[in-house]
Formats: sequence, C-alpha cells, structure tokens
Amino acid sequence: MAVETKQGPARRRRLNSRLAVLGERDFGWFFVGYATSLVGSSMAPVAVAFAVLDGGGGGTELGWVMAARILPIVLVMLAGGVVADRLGSRRVMLVSDVLRCAVQGGFAVALATGHAPVWAMAALVAAWGLGEGVFMPALGALVPALVRRKDRLPDANALLGLARSVSTVAGPALAGVITAGYGPGAVLLIDAVTYGVGALALARIRVDRPAGTGGDGDGSVLADLREGWTEFRSRRWLWTTTVQMALFNLLVWAPFLVLGPLTAQRELGGARAWGLVLGVYGVGAVLGGVLMLGRRPGRPLAVATVATFGWALPSAALAAGAPLGWTVAAALVAGAGSAVCGALFESTMQSWVPAGVLARVTAFGGLGAFVLGPLGLAAAGPVADRVGVSAVLLFGAGWQLLAGVAVLSVREVRCRRWEVPAEPGPGVGAGAAR
Repeated sequence: MAVETKQGPARRRRLNSRLAVLGERDFGWFFVGYATSLVGSSMAPVAVAFAVLDGGGGGTELGWVMAARILPIVLVMLAGGVVADRLGSRRVMLVSDVLRCAVQGGFAVALATGHAPVWAMAALVAAWGLGEGVFMPALGALVPALVRRKDRLPDANALLGLARSVSTVAGPALAGVITAGYGPGAVLLIDAVTYGVGALALARIRVDRPAGTGGDGDGSVLADLREGWTEFRSRRWLWTTTVQMALFNLLVWAPFLVLGPLTAQRELGGARAWGLVLGVYGVGAVLGGVLMLGRRPGRPLAVATVATFGWALPSAALAAGAPLGWTVAAALVAGAGSAVCGALFESTMQSWVPAGVLARVTAFGGLGAFVLGPLGLAAAGPVADRVGVSAVLLFGAGWQLLAGVAVLSVREVRCRRWEVPAEPGPGVGAGAAR
C-alpha cells in the first residue's frame, strides 16, 4: 500500500511536468484557439468530398477539387515563409484565419443555395488553400517563440500534435454524421466558426519577432529566399526527409484520399464508414501523441522514420479489399505513426534551425512535401480507371516501405540527435548547426 501511495503523487508530478508548457500564457492561448480551429479543419475534407460526390462527381472530379486546394499551398508557401520572417508569424496567421473563416462561410452559403458547381467548389477550396499556404510556415516559426523554456519545446510540439490527433478523431466522425443528416454545408459553416475562434486567440497573444536576417525587411525577397534555400539544402537530413514526404504525398496519400472515399462509397458503406476510418486514424494519432509526451528518444529522426512504415497499412487494406474492421485497424497504426513522426521531426527542426530563418526553411520543406500532391490528386482517378483502384493503392503501400528503408540508410537521419553544437553555422550566427 505504501508503494501505491507513493506512486500516485509521482505519476501526478510527471503529468504536471509534461503539461507545464500549457501554463505559459501565450502558448496556452494559442493552444486553445488552434485546437478549436483544427476540429473544424478536420471536418471540412469529408464535407468537401461528399459535396462533390453528392453533386454527381466521381473520382476524377474529386481529385481536381482536392488538387485545387493543394496547388495554392505550393504556390504561396515560399512567399508565406518570407513574409512570416519579416512581419512576424502571428500577424500572418491571424490574416490567414480570417480569410479561411470567410471562405468556408461562403462555401456553406453556396451549398445551401444550390450555387456550387464543381468549378465553384474548386475556386473556393483554392482560396482555402491560399490561407493554408501562408499559415503553415508561420506556424513552424511561431511555436518556439511561444515557449519561454526551451526544454519544454518537445512537449509543446507533442501537445500540438495531440490536438491535431484529437481533431482527426472528433472531426471526421462528426462530419460523417452531420453530412449524412444535414448536408456538407452545415459542416463547412461550423468550420468557419472555428477559424474565427482561432483568429481571436491569435489576437490575444504577444510575441517578439525572432532576431535574424529575414526579419528586418532590409533585403530583397530573392535574397531572403536564397538564404533560406542555403540553410535548407545544407542539411542533408532535412532535404532527404522532404523528398520522402513529397513522394509519399504523390504515391501514397493522394491516392488514398481520392480512392478511399470512392471505395468507401462503393464497398464500405459511404460517408459514415469513411468518417470512421479517418476518425480511428485520429485515435491512433492521439495514442501516439500521448506516448510522446515527456519522451525524447536519443535518435529522434530514426524513430520518426520507423514510424512512417505504418502509413503503408491503410492503402494496403483497401487494396486487399479488407473489411471495414481491418481497414480501421490499419488506420489506427498509421495514425500513431503519424503523431510520433510529426512531433519528433518538428522538434528536431526547431532545435537545429535558427529562429531567424525558421519560417523560410519550414516553407522550403513544406513546398517540397506538397509540390507533387496536386499531381497525385489529379492523376489518382484517371490512373485508377486504367489500371484499377487496387493496383494504385497497392503500389503506394509498397513504395512507402521501400522509401522508409532508403531514408534510414542515410547516416544524417539515422544518427541525428537532439544536441546542437555551439559552433555557428553558415551565415546566420550561433546555433545554426547542420
């Protein structure tokens, strides 16, 4: 009994330590707003997919609409990184949330009034993607500025990943039910409201712009981009994992997003089944996020890469014609791997890349990861029409396994640790280690 009595307070102290970053005012406000907007964001893709399908579209039309969202992200991400390093991440993210609130509200009205042909849906999701394209690099640079104690940075990223994971549980499941009962327009209206909450939270926080070469506005945009590119390409571990993500989005995730709803509609039961698959993917991510709280594996990128092997399983389950239960189990494992990979990779990048160029380096990484996504989304339907849905999904699953092995063979990935050497790196001052 004495041992049990001592263990209880010890567990509470460990939990309080892992959640202590929430007590930091600016991070706490941001976490609440971001977590709220994430719920709406995770609901919206289900609504968009079934808005297209219910409107008479098929796999090809769905692919084009999804590509219309990703393409603007690719086009504006580098500019978003430059602007965030110059003006500050908070301002850029605030404008992005306001824009996306307006877009999703307009989308909901268009669906409610029956004025939403495929071209109009594509235009609206393109505007949505424009907001995301400037938000993403700014987010990568904002988080370290919100966390005053840098030893809490891994926990901050784990908590943000956990929020993303919880939203992928609640969002798709809610979206499936609401779409089935009230139509996709209701889901998009909820998404608009959550973006408004995110904007209000960003308006309350105050952060200093990190000192660095990109924040003073005295150089040209091209000079800022060249500096960011130099920092990005000098880190082999960074561009190697970026290439892996680019091909993952092209060959694995894009076909899964396009052909998954199509398969669910034909074989698994429609919107509710697809919402369940994505929701359980989120459950796995929640479990992975909880696992990462308070943990710092000695070789974070190696562990992150091993976690990506699980991403092959959902595509493999769909390709094999597995029943819904097996597909859901595959999504659970893949979701856990996603949370582990995301938390470790983000913390590693924020530790090894100097603050003054972090938004631009994040932008180059995000651009590389997304640049092939529109092609994958647009091509998945037509290619599946020629060779079959199962063939496309099975190829993606096999590719993911081979890619993980290839990335682990890179020493800079396999041996990367947390510690950053004190020596300055090329051109940006102390802390800019490779």
